[in-house]
Amino acid sequence: MGMTRLVYAPDSTYAIGIDLGGTKINAGIVDERGQVLSACSLPTLPGQGSIPDRIMEILGKIFQNEGGPDLFRIRGIGVASAGQINWEQGSVHFSTELIPGYTGTPLRRILEERFQMPVFVDNDVNVLTLTEKRLGAAQGLRHFLCLALGTGVGGGIMVDGQIVRGSWGGAGEIGHMSVDFDGLPCICGGVGCLEQYASGTGIGARMRKELENMGQNAAGVDAREVMALWQAGDPAASKIMDETFRALGSALASLIHMFNPEMIVLGGGVAESGEAFIDRVREETMRRAMPSFTGSLRIVSAYRGNYSGMIGAGLQLWEYPLRMPASGREGKAL
Repeated sequence: MGMTRLVYAPDSTYAIGIDLGGTKINAGIVDERGQVLSACSLPTLPGQGSIPDRIMEILGKIFQNEGGPDLFRIRGIGVASAGQINWEQGSVHFSTELIPGYTGTPLRRILEERFQMPVFVDNDVNVLTLTEKRLGAAQGLRHFLCLALGTGVGGGIMVDGQIVRGSWGGAGEIGHMSVDFDGLPCICGGVGCLEQYASGTGIGARMRKELENMGQNAAGVDAREVMALWQAGDPAASKIMDETFRALGSALASLIHMFNPEMIVLGGGVAESGEAFIDRVREETMRRAMPSFTGSLRIVSAYRGNYSGMIGAGLQLWEYPLRMPASGREGKAL
C-alpha cells in the first residue's frame, strides 16, 4: 500500500484535530460540524521519545485505518495541548513534568515544516471553549466562560466572540484564582487556589485527609468515590463537597462580576457527575453574585463526547484565518 500524502487545500471540508494530553493522544479527521470521519488514540508515553514523533505516528495510523488514499486534501492541522501554550508561536510555554521535556517545544513550527500547511496550537480548555461556541450550549453567544474540572481546573474566557489570551496566551488560568487567602497551599506557589477545592485531585486529597482525621482507612479514595458517597448522603463526603461548592460559587461569582458573561459552561470529569452537581454550583453562585448580573445568566453542562477535545482542535481551522507557512505547499507523505 502506498503512503498517504496530505495536501493543503483551503477549500477542503476536512481538517485534522489532535488532542494531546498527559496520558493519551486522540487524533482524527473532522469536519466543520464536528463529524468525525476517522479517529485513533495512542498512549502519550511521556518521556519516551518526542511528542512530535508521537503525533506523526498517530497520523500514520489514522490514514492506515482509512485505507490510505494516495492524496488527502485538508485545510490544516489543529492541536489542543495540555500545558501553557504560547498562542502566537504555537509553542509550549510551560508544561509540568507530566510530560517531561515538553516545555519549549515549537509544535506549530515542527508540524508546519513537516506538512506545509496551516497549523494552530492552543491550550486544551481554550479549544473546549471553541467547541462550546461552535457546537455546544454556547452557540450564538459572544460572552461566556468555560471551566474544565478534571485533574486540575482549567478555564477559557470568551469575550465578544474572541478567546481572551493575555500577553502570550496564558489567560484563563481560573484554577489558580485564590478563593481563600488563608487557604490550602497550592503547587503553583499560591494559597487557596480554586484547584485545591474543585479539581478531582483536590477533592480526593481533602477527603483522604478528612478520613485520616477520623481514624479511618483513606488509601485509594478518589474524587469519583467522594462523588458517589456524597450522592448517597455520606456525612464526610458531604462536608468535603460543601466546601467544593462554596469555593466554586465564590470563584464563579467573582468571574461573573469581572466578565459579565451570558453563560458559564462546566465540563471535565468532576462536572460530569450529574445535574445535582450543577444545581448546587448554581445555587452557591447565585447566593454570592449580584442579582443584577445573574438575571439572564445560565450555568450549564459542557458538550459531551469522548472526542470533544479532538473535534475542537480541528475546528480551529474554521475559526481563524488560514495562513500558509513561509515555505512551499508541497503535500508530505506520512
